[in-house]
Amino acid sequence: MDIRIEPFTKNKIIDVVTFEKRLREEEDVWGWEIDDAYLSSVEASFSDRRFISSLSFLAYVDGAVVGRIDCDLIASRFDGTLKAYLDWICVLKSYRHNGVAQALMRALTNKLKADGITSLVALTASNDEAQRFYKAVENSSMHDIGIWIDIK
Repeated sequence: MDIRIEPFTKNKIIDVVTFEKRLREEEDVWGWEIDDAYLSSVEASFSDRRFISSLSFLAYVDGAVVGRIDCDLIASRFDGTLKAYLDWICVLKSYRHNGVAQALMRALTNKLKADGITSLVALTASNDEAQRFYKAVENSSMHDIGIWIDIK
């Protein structure tokens, strides 16, 4: 399988929307709607300076997006370092176990390394398939557990 990894840029939003619709056809577990508000928000993120530290890559096979990885940089005075937070990695179910997620992770970690970032932190999905993937990531180790806190 020929996997091509490209940065997610504004001109690829339609490719991402098509990918997200395909995700929902394969698994009905996604918690957001692909509506006008969502599309406007994603489009606006490319010109909003608050997203300057966001980094996303898309995995293409045969001209279609089959996977995506997103992260953001976190500057911390705790230890004076810059880390990356893995926000999302997802591959179409029909393309899993073909090296797509590993190719996405490799592209991301290569970019982070080139930029001097030495740590990538992630909250992990609890399903068995995701856990197997995270445990197989080179140079990774599982620590603690994560929480989500809604700010209301």
